[in-house]
Amino acid sequence: PQPTQLGQLTVARFVNPAGLRAIGRTLFVPTAASGEPELGTPGQAGFGTIVQGFVEASNVSVVEEMVQLITAQRAFEAASRAVRAADDMLAMANTAAAR
Repeated sequence: PQPTQLGQLTVARFVNPAGLRAIGRTLFVPTAASGEPELGTPGQAGFGTIVQGFVEASNVSVVEEMVQLITAQRAFEAASRAVRAADDMLAMANTAAAR
């Protein structure tokens, strides 16, 4: 069977995207600060493209983020042990001073 075009997607861009107001995790509404939407077709200059079956590309390296997470976790554990040791020493000092 031959593919049949059922419609055309329309996308919008704004003069000031930072002025959009979030009303959900991925839903935004225009405000006076964002300006009026400029409508266009994907693939037109400045409107980007839409590709079926692809997930949004990320600029984050999972490996680097995991290394940073493990490093932070180990630093937290070390700091926690230091605080616990200081607490134990203060408790011993209090006990010795009370005698």
